[in-house]
Amino acid sequence: MKIQVPFVQLPVSFDAEALAREIAQVDQSHWRPHPNKLPGNSALTLVATGGDPDNDDLAGDMRPTPALERLPRVKEVMAALGATWGRSRLMRLSGQAEVTAHVDTNYYWRERMRVHVPITTTADVRFQVGDAETNMKAGECWIFDTWSRHRVINGNDSTRIHLVADTVGGAGLWDLISRGRPAGRSIPGWQPRPVPLAGTGEVAIDFESVNLPVVMTPWEIREHFVFLLGEAVPHPRLAVVQQGLLDFSRRWHALWSAFGEDKAGWPRYRELLEQGRADALARGAGEVGLRNEVGLMYMLDMYVFGVALGDQGAPNQVARKDVHGDAPALPGAAAPTTVRRQAGAARFERPVFIVSPPRSGSTLLFETLVKAPGVFSIGDESHSLIEGVPGLAPSQRGHDSNRLQAQDATPEVIAQLQQRFFDALRDRDGHAPGDAAVRLLEKTPKNALRIPFLRAVFPDARFIYLHRDPRQVLASMIEGWQSGRFVMYPNLPGWQGLPWSFLLVPGWRELSGQPLADIVTRQWETATRVLLDDLQALDGAHWTGVDHDRFLADPQGTVERLGAWAGWGWDQDLGGVLPLSRYTLTTPAPDKWRKHASDIEPRLAAIQATVDRAARAAG
Repeated sequence: MKIQVPFVQLPVSFDAEALAREIAQVDQSHWRPHPNKLPGNSALTLVATGGDPDNDDLAGDMRPTPALERLPRVKEVMAALGATWGRSRLMRLSGQAEVTAHVDTNYYWRERMRVHVPITTTADVRFQVGDAETNMKAGECWIFDTWSRHRVINGNDSTRIHLVADTVGGAGLWDLISRGRPAGRSIPGWQPRPVPLAGTGEVAIDFESVNLPVVMTPWEIREHFVFLLGEAVPHPRLAVVQQGLLDFSRRWHALWSAFGEDKAGWPRYRELLEQGRADALARGAGEVGLRNEVGLMYMLDMYVFGVALGDQGAPNQVARKDVHGDAPALPGAAAPTTVRRQAGAARFERPVFIVSPPRSGSTLLFETLVKAPGVFSIGDESHSLIEGVPGLAPSQRGHDSNRLQAQDATPEVIAQLQQRFFDALRDRDGHAPGDAAVRLLEKTPKNALRIPFLRAVFPDARFIYLHRDPRQVLASMIEGWQSGRFVMYPNLPGWQGLPWSFLLVPGWRELSGQPLADIVTRQWETATRVLLDDLQALDGAHWTGVDHDRFLADPQGTVERLGAWAGWGWDQDLGGVLPLSRYTLTTPAPDKWRKHASDIEPRLAAIQATVDRAARAAG
């Protein structure tokens, strides 16, 4: 649940030593590994669906497990907080282990607070939320902003144990929160009140029974849309996406008025969900990011498209599960059919990736080539589609860069990524793939740093290197940074300056606090050098070069050549002038870069070797 500050300490405290003694009596066999197999993480389930300690569902009647019945003081803690309790556990973190950085993205946590009561801990246990950090002391009681990226590090050799309980709240808890203290804030006279624990367990506790909608109301759907759009990072496609979501919510309201939760309406609800989701992808929702570095499309799946109908379809089933971090709750964009076909049932035949530094004109080239017969694309860039696979987002890799190598393409990653691409594909007429081999076209500037990875995921991949005059690119990148429309990592740890825009290159930390012209020059040079190294390590038949200016001068000839090279063919007359691409900031002009000449020209000499090499590669 999103709250306004990273941490709030509640004005109560509990006898941690008595709780620890009670917990120590529980047989070790009742502790289970974390559902997502996080090293050093284990749990003792206290409240679960149906009271089954082995059930990790996030839907259904939440009831106490046998373990909670044997922990009277833990029950008394929960009763004293005055809430209706859902999924709850004792969470154990081994010495020198961590809970990796993640965001609680499942629908279940949209309106549920996560209450922490440390029981066994040390001063070396650090809890991080965004840029904030605190140490929760034994016996204290806390809530925190689970919508922000958070992490726990146990820097001690001792084991840490917290009571971790999820709740929508209650009269008692909301009163405590209103009297809570944000971490680090000094409030004169503020002191937690010790709550006695009798140890009898003779208390009344409310447990939740309703948590996943049968058919989501139109009012709830609109609430989710408003929340997510309010969290979105500015993006040129955002207004178009917003209009599509408004249209969807109106159509849903019409169906709700006719059917409500009646099963007779379920097929039409399901059809509308699939249509609405495909429309959101086509409008570019997969390209829009949120302030917490999670993709908008991913969260639309989690909050609406995957849970709005309880018809026990595949999306609904997946949404019931505990998903740690940014692991995708849905395996990509669902095809607009009631039966999803696995990507393995179709063969990706010579997929083509356009690679270039940002602002090189790749959107215009992509928007032109995607009109080729038999070509499928996801309709936009694949940032969230790729980085939504566990382990691939920079935040899960120490924020080092967008660089991915062949060894990052594990069998699990390959299967997930192929499926995510396959599910989102549409041809120029809006049709999903059939049973024939799939010809994929994709462009994302970050992929300039991922060529070995893409070759491992798609072994017969081909690449089009798009070259543009570096002076034009650097000028456009400067304006892109200044516009705020291309922010990729708004909360990059340790970064000083404008919010980080475009791709994250290796060595970015050296640029913190540097002039913007130095930053974009390093971005261009690094991306170009890395992609050329990777391309020139391939068989020459697997890649080709295109010069942006020659493409503009002869678009018909260029696309016909590329169509023949890729094996697509071409069947349209483009005319003499191409339309502006969707990401154009200002009308293009050959000498427009001179507005920034004083910043660009002094820096060209240092990168001249890469400038010359890029021109040669483009032919």
